[in-house]
Amino acid sequence: MRALAHPARLAILDHLSLHDDGATATECAEVVRLSPSATSYHLRALARAGMIEEGPSRGDGRERVWRRRFRTYSVGAEPAAGPEDLAAETAMAEAFLAHQNDKVRRYLAAAREQGQDWYDAATLTDQTLLVTAEELTELMGRLNDVVGPYLHRERGEPPKGARIVTFQLRAVPLLSGDMK
Repeated sequence: MRALAHPARLAILDHLSLHDDGATATECAEVVRLSPSATSYHLRALARAGMIEEGPSRGDGRERVWRRRFRTYSVGAEPAAGPEDLAAETAMAEAFLAHQNDKVRRYLAAAREQGQDWYDAATLTDQTLLVTAEELTELMGRLNDVVGPYLHRERGEPPKGARIVTFQLRAVPLLSGDMK
């Protein structure tokens, strides 16, 4: 989990998720705004953590191409995890949330330049539900079924005008102090 708790590594994973043929350290460096050598360090850390692997060479074999090992991933500590694992889980969750929030902030800064149709379609919402844990699990499964056909990697030939969209959904219970 600690291997993922870094903004550059999360950005690299995002970039690799968009490129089935993988990317080099130099290509990833442009995305994370680091030097290729610094980016190589992060790529090696992700490889040690088992998140990425070397991909097939694109030609002369001098460039190292990296690709994601998994289409999706989730990170969490076991229920009986010790303090070190819980701290790693918290660091990962904080880095993930910051990364996701940054995507939304970058969009908001340029929202008016994206065209009226995309401006109208983009959504930020907060709805308060009253559900059991079982109902929330069922709801999340149903939402995954609805979203599934639109997943970037599952979409064969997208219609004209299709764009890659970050779809973020969070469902966590409110704590008693949040309800005052």
